[in-house]
Amino acid sequence: MKHRRNCLNSRSFWPLALAPLSGCGVVGGAPSYTVVGSFFPAWMFCGVFGIFIAIGARAAFVSLGLANVLPYQLFVCTAIGLTAAMLVWLLWFGQ
Repeated sequence: MKHRRNCLNSRSFWPLALAPLSGCGVVGGAPSYTVVGSFFPAWMFCGVFGIFIAIGARAAFVSLGLANVLPYQLFVCTAIGLTAAMLVWLLWFGQ
């Protein structure tokens, strides 16, 4: 009868199993800002900016009369807000 090696005891198993965790190391830390004594991550500011842009886009569609002819307004306004938030992130924190 052959001796089977246990996969969990193998030396080659653990480096492969722990490899996905190597991206969790802190190199420079997450960009954050102090607001009223608390740290807020920068992505939160970009997300709030995107929400305001999406609300502004919805208001513009209603005032221009495009709300009656534009299909899937929720997805369009969400895409506009998401694009604005990512553009702010890229321009503000991009390398």
